Amino acid sequence: MHRREAREIVLHLLYEREFNSIPLAEMISEHGDTDDQKEYVERTLRGVVERLDDLDDMINRYAVGWRVERLAVLDRNILRLGLYELLQASDIPAEVAIDEAVELAKKYGTEQAQSFINGILDRVWKDSED
Repeated sequence: MHRREAREIVLHLLYEREFNSIPLAEMISEHGDTDDQKEYVERTLRGVVERLDDLDDMINRYAVGWRVERLAVLDRNILRLGLYELLQASDIPAEVAIDEAVELAKKYGTEQAQSFINGILDRVWKDSED
């Protein structure tokens, strides 16, 4: 399995988590098809969930005129995943984290999601470089 496919699994699990209060361990075990990316899926899913409040605060700061609750469910979870990878996953280059989030937005997001997500992640990245 490629990392891109693993990101899609994480996104699907984050989406599912919006509607079901299944424990993370159970959610992960139900997706037993992660093979060589299991560590990435577990680490990333847990990381996003553990930092959810901080990630949402950041989205609220950077998404001018939008509250995280008003964003489409998939868009906000793509942003959460992208922010987590951008700021917490030191093994993933910033450019890759942003590009992969934009690709997820193209595939799963709303009509304007790719430019919206790209803009927010790019600003966060530039601000974190200062």
